[in-house]
Formats: sequence, C-alpha cells, structure tokens
Amino acid sequence: MEARIARVVSFSTLLVGFWLLPAGLPAQAAGYKTANFTVSAPTPQLAKEIGDQAEVYRRQLSIEWLGQELPGWSQPCPIHAQVAAGLGAGGATSFVFDRGEVYGWKMNIQGSRERILDSVLPHEVTHTIFASYFRQPLPRWADEGACTTVEHRSEIAKQETNLIKYLRTNRGIPFTQMFAMKEYPSDVMPLYAQGHALSEWLIESRGRKAFLNFLADGMKDENWPRAVHEHYGFDSLLALQNSWNDWVKQGRPQLTPATSPIGQLASNTRSATGAGETPAAPASLRLQSPDPVTPVSAIAPQKPARATAVTVASPSESVYAVAARRAERERQEPIRSPESTVASRASVYDASRGGTALRR
Repeated sequence: MEARIARVVSFSTLLVGFWLLPAGLPAQAAGYKTANFTVSAPTPQLAKEIGDQAEVYRRQLSIEWLGQELPGWSQPCPIHAQVAAGLGAGGATSFVFDRGEVYGWKMNIQGSRERILDSVLPHEVTHTIFASYFRQPLPRWADEGACTTVEHRSEIAKQETNLIKYLRTNRGIPFTQMFAMKEYPSDVMPLYAQGHALSEWLIESRGRKAFLNFLADGMKDENWPRAVHEHYGFDSLLALQNSWNDWVKQGRPQLTPATSPIGQLASNTRSATGAGETPAAPASLRLQSPDPVTPVSAIAPQKPARATAVTVASPSESVYAVAARRAERERQEPIRSPESTVASRASVYDASRGGTALRR
C-alpha cells in the first residue's frame, strides 16, 4: 500500500486512479455503523462482518502496539468495500494531519472476503493506529513494513518470496537511500519487501515498543544513523544493512532479544538500559462517545513458516556493494531528503499501494 502526502486540494486527483474496478462487481447496497466505522458493502452481512472485525482489530492491534486501546474518533471512518471471489486484495486509507491533529479518515478496501478480513483490514487499521499515535507520516519503509507484519501468512509469504527475488536480481535498495525516501521509487515493490523484512527483524530483536521509540526519535531530526546507533547499537546504516542481509541469507531464523545480533550491540547503548530512551510521541485524539458494538471473534493473522537459508547476489554483484563504498561518508553524514517545495497547513496521507489496479 503506497503512502503519499499531498496538499488537501489535490485529494480528488490523488485517489482517482485507484478505484477503477472490474466490470460486473455488485453495487454498494448495504451499510453498517459501529463506534468508529461506517461500512458500505455489497450485502448487509458483509457490511456487519467488516465493521465488527474492524473494531476488533482497532482494539487488539492498538493494545499490541501501544499497550492500550485508542480513544474513539470524533467522526467514524467510512469503509467502502468491494468484495468478490478472485478480486485482488488491496486498500487505500487516507487521513489529514493538521497542527498535531489527525482526522478525516477514509478507507477503501477490496478483495475476497477472506483476504479482506485477515489481511486488508488489519493492515489498513494499523495505518490508522500509527497515524493516531505519531500524528505525522512515518518513513515509507517502516509504515508499510510494520503494517504488513499483521497480515495473513499467505500475504506475508509473498513479500518474503519477492525479497529474495529482488536481492538476487540487484533490485535491493541501499539503506542509505531507503531511510531517506519520502516518496516512492519507480521500482516500488522492493521497498515493500525490504520494509517488511527490516521491520520484522527489528521488532523480533527488541520488541514493538523499542521499534516505535526508534521511529519517534529518528523522525525528530531525520538523522537515522544516530537513531540506529542509539537504539540498536549499529555504527552506521551500512552496518545495520549488512547484519540484516546476513539474517536474510540464513533464511530469516526466528529471533529473540537473546539470540538477535542486535541484543549485544544494543546493550552497550543508552537506549538499551532505558537511560535517555526517547518515548514515542503520545497520541492526541479527538474523542467521541462509543456506540454499541458487538465484535465477532478475531481472525488472528498467522506467521508464515520460516524459509530455509537462501543465496542472494554476491557482494560484488549486489547493489549493496555500491553502498559499501560510501560507508565512511554514511557514518558521518545525517540522512536527509530535500525539503518539499510546497508547504501546506494540513496534508492528506494516503496509506495505500497505488496503481490503476490495486495490489498487495
């Protein structure tokens, strides 16, 4: 799901190409309302199922990520759902950041019933949780990567397979470039695959809280080499990249804080002991009185079976070799992207993977 930031006035143009749906899909015929969502779907049963499950994910995922349930939104998020067997799964969620507030939620989802309920919904709801918590756009790789970790194992497996393909064909993105990206590259899918794998590796190594603290700290000044060193112990983005790449080559073995290479490094930094650790910014939310909700049982996304060790492109063939030649410079220079030439009081953040045909 491709995240974009644009001026509010360009919103209608921003999303116009996303919903060119196949002919023959049923028209939106039913609605359903919960405390935080209003759902339009082909049938009353689907509308209720999607709305109830969205509330389940909103509650459970906010507790998993933030340690507490989000307060209710001042206005419910409209969900427009296209549901059909064989329809490609995807979603587009937009919201407005304005002077520390976030609101104006809009979510469009499509796919089979199964993929909507076990992958699209948790992914899109996680975007809203991050937006409510940070109140600013996350780095592209982290937002999409972390949201993908809550998808069904079949969807996650696609990203894992794609990652190996990209690394073997020199389509990997050096971390110095990936961390600096504010817009998506033309070859966008490697960003999703790498973002997911890196998010998974960091989360498994030190947990979700440490991951969110790292992002909050790094976004303060966008000096990601500093943040990587202080929160995970690596001297540079290149060192982080090389250690992550070794993990991928080994078949992404299951990690714990005790077995991760990050554990020993992080223990020597101030963030590992908690001294000087920068907490993630607290959410400032518009509240509302909750409406009655009868949630259905949660459909918990499952983690895929681990891959066996793989062989990726050798260092002399890989794009990572190019990054290695810039190692010393990377250690010294902050990672920054050019400032936007257009400033606006509020922005629309589209947490989706773009294209005329929705993709996941």
